[in-house]
Amino acid sequence: MRYAYPVEIEEAPDGVTITCPDVPEMVTFGETRAQSLERAADALISALSFYADEGKPLPHPSAARGRLVVSVTALEAAKLALHDAMLAEKISNVELGRRLNLDERAVRRLRDPLYRSHIGAVEAALRNLGRQIYIDVRETVT
Repeated sequence: MRYAYPVEIEEAPDGVTITCPDVPEMVTFGETRAQSLERAADALISALSFYADEGKPLPHPSAARGRLVVSVTALEAAKLALHDAMLAEKISNVELGRRLNLDERAVRRLRDPLYRSHIGAVEAALRNLGRQIYIDVRETVT
């Protein structure tokens, strides 16, 4: 799954608000459009972390249909993919820890998109669940 979500931008005299219809918890504001867009990725990953913290499935992004799309970093996407894979396979933190020779707390950190982990550790966890990371680099669209 791509962790890139279309956003709505509302400009008003007092600033610019960005929301995400697919992730209603995601809201950010700035004095200018540029400032709001700079904050949008952080707001998105913070909102998605609520789903991971609660063990809930992540919302699927809708089609952009001409809207601007905000995405998370590669590491954050890998962590979200790990969360999705664990839910799909019905694997607990304890079970994945047993498979990887890690304690449950370490697995929680691997799943937490707000915690800095080594991408290799997340990749190893994904491989254990039959998943593989593919990187797709594209030109930035503004």
